[in-house]
Amino acid sequence: MARSIRCLLPLLICLGLVACGQPVPEKQALEIDLFRDVTVHFTPDDSTRYDSPFASARDNGRVMTTYREFTPDTPRGRATLELQLHPIRKAIREVHDRWDRAGWIRLVPAEGEPVELMRFMTSYGGETTHRADVSRIVPLLKGHCEFEVFIDTWVSPAWTVDVTLELESASYEMAPTPRWTRGLIYPAGGLDPETPECTATLRVPAGNRHVELSLISTGHCTDGRDADEFIPKDNVLLIDGTEVLRWRPWRDDCGNFRAVNPYCARWSDGSWSSDYSRSGWCPGDITLPKIFDATEWLPPGEHTVTWRVEDIRPRDEAGNHGYWRVSAAASGW
Repeated sequence: MARSIRCLLPLLICLGLVACGQPVPEKQALEIDLFRDVTVHFTPDDSTRYDSPFASARDNGRVMTTYREFTPDTPRGRATLELQLHPIRKAIREVHDRWDRAGWIRLVPAEGEPVELMRFMTSYGGETTHRADVSRIVPLLKGHCEFEVFIDTWVSPAWTVDVTLELESASYEMAPTPRWTRGLIYPAGGLDPETPECTATLRVPAGNRHVELSLISTGHCTDGRDADEFIPKDNVLLIDGTEVLRWRPWRDDCGNFRAVNPYCARWSDGSWSSDYSRSGWCPGDITLPKIFDATEWLPPGEHTVTWRVEDIRPRDEAGNHGYWRVSAAASGW
């Protein structure tokens, strides 16, 4: 009987039938503005032009950086990230940056590789809003944390961004957050014909029971044609030298986002540039991570993890080539 009561106790508490008839308190949520009306731009001669007390530039203004402090009483349940992208207008019917641009939001820990929170593509000059569950980063929200937002733009000014992190207190209906999360693979500049793979070391702590890898991969080309943007390529994951996963990132639903791409081109055959299928991304949308259960290959101890993209388009005489923006993070329970 005592065992039955213990098993039912969480349900009774959730229904508000114990604790002298008092209902369970509502979930507590904390909204943190990471970036508010921050300008991302490309201004080599004055990269600090759009700096504010809350955000500063690097990479000629294409990366904006901010910092936040997290205390022990920070909610430790679900974490949700919201991004709003606004093209900066040049005239009534014209914006400064009318092209689709790759971008990301990431957390940069004091040690180890950054952890990508959201991979996005701007639309062809339109406003977009995106939300994503980023609960995997909750173990990293301790003390002084650095956040960055990047847009691969080449004009100034280009876009303003608003980024909000919403944290909820844990509840019975929520899946448990990870015990730990580590940034694993995040090669600067991505993978290209000369460097088609990247290897990292991961130490899984003792007592760990479950490990997942969060993998984000999008294919691109420097001249906007052919591979690796419009031709799928094999992405391969190896753990301790053994191939454990092979997949081809691909999106064939890009036509669904035409309405948020006001400046996309229409070609002579009647097709729209925003509609083409691409290697893991669509203009005006985010790229969700591929979640891979790696428990079988990552018992406690030290391991090597390698990410390779096969047959990346080589450089031509003009120097154009294919490349892949990739990132991986590991989480354990």
